[in-house]
Amino acid sequence: MILTGPEIAAQFKLGAIEITPYDEARLQPNSCDVHLGEKIGWYTSEVLDCARPNPFETHSIPPEGMLLEPDRIYLASTREKIGSTEYVPILHARSSTGRLGLFVHCTADLIDIGSYGQLTLQLHAVQQTRIYPGLLIGQVTFWATQGDIVLYSGKYQGSEGPQPSLVHRDFETR
Repeated sequence: MILTGPEIAAQFKLGAIEITPYDEARLQPNSCDVHLGEKIGWYTSEVLDCARPNPFETHSIPPEGMLLEPDRIYLASTREKIGSTEYVPILHARSSTGRLGLFVHCTADLIDIGSYGQLTLQLHAVQQTRIYPGLLIGQVTFWATQGDIVLYSGKYQGSEGPQPSLVHRDFETR
């Protein structure tokens, strides 16, 4: 069951949903809009390896904007820190950005229950697209769970800024 905008506000006031900074004006009928943060990063290698850390660099998005090129994945983050110990947040693109051919999360839209931090966006532009810090880029919905809750305690907990893949750590636990 998805929460409505008014219910997101009520659950925020009860402390069941965390959004920092919180702005009730950003609530939609069944979601909360999120802004693009000030940092963006990308991998510097042509070949990415799942079993090893990949070279990654982070830059500030200039106030005059930054041009995203097709055929590249960019990692950015939301300005907001988001999480819940009672609901499952899911990240979506806003239809306005989607209509520009800008994918906001290429594959990973589910935020585990108990996770809290800035959300990493996996940006991919179908054609050259200029982005700006503070752009209303996505929206988060909150979903009720069924069954026992096991809180997230994984490798991305407390994320700040764009986080490169840590999939190589999965090989260490084999």
